[in-house]
Amino acid sequence: MRKTWLLVLVVALLAGTRFKDAQPHHSYLFVWAGDSALKSNDFLAVIDADPASPDYGRVLASVPTDGIGTPHHTEAELAPDGHLLANDFTLGRTWLFDVNDALHPRVIASFNDVAGFSHPHTFARLADGNVLTTFQYRANRMRRTRSDSAGMRGMPEMKMGAGGPHSTGGLVEMDERGNPIRSRSAVDPAVRDTLLYPYSALPIRALDRIVSTTTDMNLADSSATSEWIQIWRLSDLKLLRSIELPPGPRGDENKYTGEARLLPDGHSVYIHTFNCGVYLLRDVATERPTAQFVHGFQGTDCGVPVLTSHYWLQTVPAAHALVALDIRDPAHPREVSRAVVGAKEYPHWVAIDRSGRRIVLNSAGHGSLLFIINFDPATGALAVDQRFRDAGSTVPGISMDGRKWPHGFTGNAVPHGSVFSH
Repeated sequence: MRKTWLLVLVVALLAGTRFKDAQPHHSYLFVWAGDSALKSNDFLAVIDADPASPDYGRVLASVPTDGIGTPHHTEAELAPDGHLLANDFTLGRTWLFDVNDALHPRVIASFNDVAGFSHPHTFARLADGNVLTTFQYRANRMRRTRSDSAGMRGMPEMKMGAGGPHSTGGLVEMDERGNPIRSRSAVDPAVRDTLLYPYSALPIRALDRIVSTTTDMNLADSSATSEWIQIWRLSDLKLLRSIELPPGPRGDENKYTGEARLLPDGHSVYIHTFNCGVYLLRDVATERPTAQFVHGFQGTDCGVPVLTSHYWLQTVPAAHALVALDIRDPAHPREVSRAVVGAKEYPHWVAIDRSGRRIVLNSAGHGSLLFIINFDPATGALAVDQRFRDAGSTVPGISMDGRKWPHGFTGNAVPHGSVFSH
């Protein structure tokens, strides 16, 4: 009888442990933001993103950095170790945050130039834990300050440094604290105008390739050859070739190459441009890759896309919307849904949670709003979460304006990179 009782107790305890482990974690948003007046320090904010929580949409915590500028890209998702890289592009500086304790985020490291390159833009974690990073410029050839006045591409209300043409940057493989492991310049002698500025990079481990894009973030640099993409060998960062995207029907959809995403087939790539074109890159691992225009959205300044399953989710500022394309036939994508966030809103950044059903969207419009967009992976349907809103507001969205932030700053904040917790 005693053995039976002990067996029941052990089974119950194990079942309880399994039940506890199976419980969903509380969902948070980590939002990288800065003072719109450029007087207070950049900071990382924590917002309750759990629909079951009574504090849904409430700001719970924030931690300042020691820099004042224009917060820009973070990683597209939180790293497995609970760390998050976030850059201030005007300062050319990156901070590493530990958000394992979501209500008490902390800065654990920061760095500036790495391996002779400056102004990092995009971070991609590799399988071994290293980080592949694009650096737009060669170091010490251009410096930007918070008082400069040229526009930053994709975020017209933000400001960044001027300086005109400057030197091509490169790719750096490093650890998450900015210690370099290997690096290569993006200069390509085969391109007549060698002003190529690494913007985003997609590592494709199975093909031993990297696909990178080349848009200069500085709008003052009108000479940038930003219709180019570049293909590299992942194993040694050797630049293999540069490819000029062909114009689309409008004539300029190939300008300002932005984000690259690997398609479900594992070997084809979609390339987005800020001029709202989508291009299909095939035969990446061969001597003759091809690039084909497959879709155009209205307007310009189309921002960060998300690829999830066989759907391409694209921010389209001119439509004030997030648009879903079904890409099961990648050469002939078709729109299946759109979520309009308001006539005064200009969507730019998006990131998806691990369930694949919720998207955070940052708007560059009135009030610097954050939205949650619900996504149905079965149909591609998008819908604005009406419950994610400020207390007392009659419209959805969390405003970053006029708040007193937990770390002490009071004022209007501009959000950029934002990611969900695990």
